[in-house]
Amino acid sequence: MEVILKDDVKFLGYKNDIVTVKPGYGRNYLIPQGLAVLADKTNKKIVAENIRQAAHKLEKIQNDAQDLANKIGDITLEIPTKVGETGKIFGSVTTNQISEALKAKGHDVDRKRISFDQDVKTAGEYTATLNLHKEVKHQIRFNVVAE
Repeated sequence: MEVILKDDVKFLGYKNDIVTVKPGYGRNYLIPQGLAVLADKTNKKIVAENIRQAAHKLEKIQNDAQDLANKIGDITLEIPTKVGETGKIFGSVTTNQISEALKAKGHDVDRKRISFDQDVKTAGEYTATLNLHKEVKHQIRFNVVAE
């Protein structure tokens, strides 16, 4: 079943992408939640026209995302957390903590656009990926340190 995404869906695609999904997933989740519409001939024409009209806006959004990635650059964030004697952390480091640390440095990034490259279970240095735009992804380093 082909559907046109009306919003970004993690691990599936971005807004206005035409993706193929299983019929049950499309009928029972994506379409009722308002995340997608059926990809019939009429809807494809409408999306094509919307993309054509919004092309220059999308270019500006992509340039803004690239500028933000350049401003963030190669910074390393310090994330203080409670650490046991063996170096294992209590709880976990969340995307919200990374977002707050970036906000403290003057960069506003939504927590939903941050993903970890590996599980954060001990104190040390890790990397996270900022999904700033469909074509702009930026890696940042962060250190998990004891409070």
